[in-house]
Amino acid sequence: MNQATEKPRVLLGVTGGIAAYKAAETASLLCQQGAEVRVVMTDAAREFVGPLTFAALTGNPVPDDWFDPHEESTIGHIDLARWAQVVLVAPATANFLAKAACGLADDLLSTLILASTAPLLVAPAMNPQMFKHPTVSENLQRLRDRGVKVVGPAEGRTACGEEGPGRMAEPAAIAETLWDLLAPQDLEGVSLLVTAGPTREHLDPVRFLSNPSTGLMGIEVARAARGRGAKVCLVLGPTHLEPPPGVETVAVTSAEEMAAAVFERTGGMQVIVKAAAVSDFKPQDCQPQKVKKGDPSEICTLVGTQDILSALGARKDSQVLVGFAAETEQVLEHAAAKIKAKNLDLLVANDVSAADSGFAAPTNRVHFLTPEGEVESLPLMSKLEVAHRLLDRVARILGDED
Repeated sequence: MNQATEKPRVLLGVTGGIAAYKAAETASLLCQQGAEVRVVMTDAAREFVGPLTFAALTGNPVPDDWFDPHEESTIGHIDLARWAQVVLVAPATANFLAKAACGLADDLLSTLILASTAPLLVAPAMNPQMFKHPTVSENLQRLRDRGVKVVGPAEGRTACGEEGPGRMAEPAAIAETLWDLLAPQDLEGVSLLVTAGPTREHLDPVRFLSNPSTGLMGIEVARAARGRGAKVCLVLGPTHLEPPPGVETVAVTSAEEMAAAVFERTGGMQVIVKAAAVSDFKPQDCQPQKVKKGDPSEICTLVGTQDILSALGARKDSQVLVGFAAETEQVLEHAAAKIKAKNLDLLVANDVSAADSGFAAPTNRVHFLTPEGEVESLPLMSKLEVAHRLLDRVARILGDED
């Protein structure tokens, strides 16, 4: 798969279990993250969720019949198997796992599994006692031995009221595993540091200067880099978002703390992606107690924070240094000046005043700028897609240096 030129093509198989409702959420999430999703349902799955739900969420029709004469005139089920870059079955019932392990092909989904050469990811979901049955364990092991990836199940209360392993993995965990399956391993072994999130500059114990950043863009860079084989360190400002698993995460609050964490770790890093929205100003003094109302001009004097990106640019040697420019006007003009002044290898610029590409938005519309004056403007896409496009660039820069 070329992350830079096409949407990942995901074939989602839905089997008959109560967790089928979570498959709808999974389909929606994958579409939001930039995948093209097509859904195949078993007859039993249609008893839990209607095909129109998936058609509406994905924008693609759900096949009605294994032997639809309109589709099978061109061997439609084989075309669908060839189309898929990854096949995901969620939920995967005990019945489906048994059929897949034995190579049965008695419906559209099981036939597609045999006809496709794409990686297969399954998310088991069933009663805890069923999951613990030796036959299910044997079938899962047979699938793993063939290279099938298994995500979950999770522990907890199931629909039947029993506690134990059997809950389908959450859609976010499924999507995480799926993207890792699709990711090229072009950053394997590369040490990469990412900064993400806002900083908070306290005036007193209850007030601070900050910005609306959630850190999602930097978190997605860390997620994508880890999936592509990099050894990732994420320096993360205050946020409600969870960092991706498999990365070293360093929590910080202020610009000073972020600078200290970054400078302490940059020595061994081959790539630094500075995606954090660091406060440019801070109160000169942080008062130990809550400041009472009074003349605002007498309460707070602002001073500048350290420019972490400029300091990194001044000291870098062979490192690849990527910066972000969050602008509200003259985006390209301000960004062009910044890339030269800060000695960057790549700058990612966006207009944060736009509702669909600003702080806290799930999508972004960015421009890539190089020191040579090249500008690549990307259309609106998910921040995970932007992260992969950015890392495509980083991988090329690293390749040119070899």
